[in-house]
Amino acid sequence: MLGEETYDNLFKHLIDLGDFISVTGTMFATRTGEITCQVHELALISKTLNPLPDKWHGLRDTETRYRQRYVDLLANPDVRKVFRTRAGIVTACRHYLDRNGFLEVETPVLQPIYGGAAARPFTTHHNQLNQELFLRISFELYLKRLLVGGYERVYEIGRDFRNEGISFKHNPEFTQLEFYEAYTDYHGIMHRTEEMIASVAEEVTGGLTVLFNGNEIDLAPPWRRVTMRNAILEATGIDYALFPDAASLAEAMRAIGHTPEPGSSRGKLIDSLFGTHVESALIQPTFVLDYPVEISPLAKKKPGDPATVERFEYFIGGLELGNAFSELNDPVDQRARFAELRDVMAGADENVHPLDEDYLTALSYGLPPTGGFGTGIDRLTMLFTDRSSIREVILFPHMRTII
Repeated sequence: MLGEETYDNLFKHLIDLGDFISVTGTMFATRTGEITCQVHELALISKTLNPLPDKWHGLRDTETRYRQRYVDLLANPDVRKVFRTRAGIVTACRHYLDRNGFLEVETPVLQPIYGGAAARPFTTHHNQLNQELFLRISFELYLKRLLVGGYERVYEIGRDFRNEGISFKHNPEFTQLEFYEAYTDYHGIMHRTEEMIASVAEEVTGGLTVLFNGNEIDLAPPWRRVTMRNAILEATGIDYALFPDAASLAEAMRAIGHTPEPGSSRGKLIDSLFGTHVESALIQPTFVLDYPVEISPLAKKKPGDPATVERFEYFIGGLELGNAFSELNDPVDQRARFAELRDVMAGADENVHPLDEDYLTALSYGLPPTGGFGTGIDRLTMLFTDRSSIREVILFPHMRTII
């Protein structure tokens, strides 16, 4: 037995809440069924020097929770559950893609030319090569190179980095899932998306409904499909197809009380209308499709409508969760799009795509008709755990340094 002397001298006076101890003894169950150890030997193996938060009230200060996530995890079992759910979401995505013939790959994090998204990159320098490099903002251009090389279905799950603002739905580094599938288009990718998210929901939660921000969300396919043009028309009364230039569209926006940002292109004005008047109302799963070509430089144009591309974003709970399109596979058109963007936005937009000659060379070898898709794992976790801030679902979110 442990003995009264050891109990008094060691356990009562030296062991504190949060200490790690090692015990040797006999396991048994009490009359109420509780598994218990009759201790014969006890040793202190790690000492806590800081007191743990009160077990009944946990750790509630938000700033401390994010800066000291290790204490947050110790004090709040619900937080540990969030990150187990996050891991389950990643695993379930892999299960779905693997059994549907997709190959998981890895592409460079450090890139000589950034691209694949409209975002400002983080810049670094390779000393040995004396070369400027960028932390990737997207996997897209490298994954599409692999389809040129003969693979038909590929995906990657990893970190992207965007040197932009921080908000409840943005963190400078975040986890992204992208997949690309040959011989399909954005309609096929819509079907793939709703099928994958429903599969993930069943694997992670056991059903097809989740609660998010007080709304019961039904993830069962098929999901609603609406064009961006009709969505904006329903919400604002503005049919942007009737306004062929930025000046006339901006005037129509001002007439409904919307203040457009000066110097915005027509595509950005349309995007602003959508973000302000439509997005937050898309509670049940919805595909919004057919975007302006000005804000979609990597997407294929719709036949018969050169101002519109075959692109969709999907929204759940008023939150944009992913982006996809029929991939532009014409190298001549792609070069012209890059050049046009550079000319239109020169000096006014740091997010313009740089010209990636190697990617254009890859396209010249032939990219089959392809549908591509990207979704944020962090935002999916927000949905599945009913969290309203991205910082709640990233173990170590970026925080301003305290001086």
